[in-house]
Amino acid sequence: MPDDRPISINGSLFPFREGMTVAAAVLSAGVSSFRRSVRGEARGPLCGMGICYECRLTVDGVPQTKSCQLLSRPGMEIVTDD
Repeated sequence: MPDDRPISINGSLFPFREGMTVAAAVLSAGVSSFRRSVRGEARGPLCGMGICYECRLTVDGVPQTKSCQLLSRPGMEIVTDD
């Protein structure tokens, strides 16, 4: 059941389920482009276990956070590169 205190993704509020990783919560909100490569290509989660670094986001003001390794919690502020 979604938590009644949403997370913020790029300034918009979204519900999430307790125990979801940040990557899963962002994907479930319909956001698939987490960051941009040096060539400007959209990037998103690939390995899901913290090895590839493709899922990096700014979470609560901390840039380059591996979102597949962090559990979401109410009130989080998440920002993608887009």
